[in-house]
Amino acid sequence: MPRNGQLRAESDREPRSQAAAIPWRLTPAGEVEVLLITSRETRRWVIPKGWPIKGLTTAETAAREAFEEAGVTGKAGRKKVGVYHYDKRLASGRLQKVKVSVFALKVEAEFDVWPELAQREKQWMSRADAAGRVQEPALAEMLLRFTPR
Repeated sequence: MPRNGQLRAESDREPRSQAAAIPWRLTPAGEVEVLLITSRETRRWVIPKGWPIKGLTTAETAAREAFEEAGVTGKAGRKKVGVYHYDKRLASGRLQKVKVSVFALKVEAEFDVWPELAQREKQWMSRADAAGRVQEPALAEMLLRFTPR
């Protein structure tokens, strides 16, 4: 049983950082589509993201996560398209505040097999549909405003 105030104190720790990608492509009609995936545990719609990877830039980490989680590759933009925050429930049950730096990833290849294929669903959709499916308001707004450069 947690000591009085322990859960609150643990959830108030400094945010940890993650890198994320908004994988995107153009339809034959020239419309932008983005790729969402489901999270492994709660099955919520999210964008590919993960903890920093030693030796990779934040944008490179975002691109790696897009491959591992969604089976897509491409080049991530060097500049962030935005930042959002969320609370991640860790295996210990503790909430960890997370700051997510988001990069655009123009998809150049999509694979039939990738590392987390059996753990997630993925779906291409319009920016508006994607914004309506994610739970984080700042991410939804980012998706609505998203314009590839």
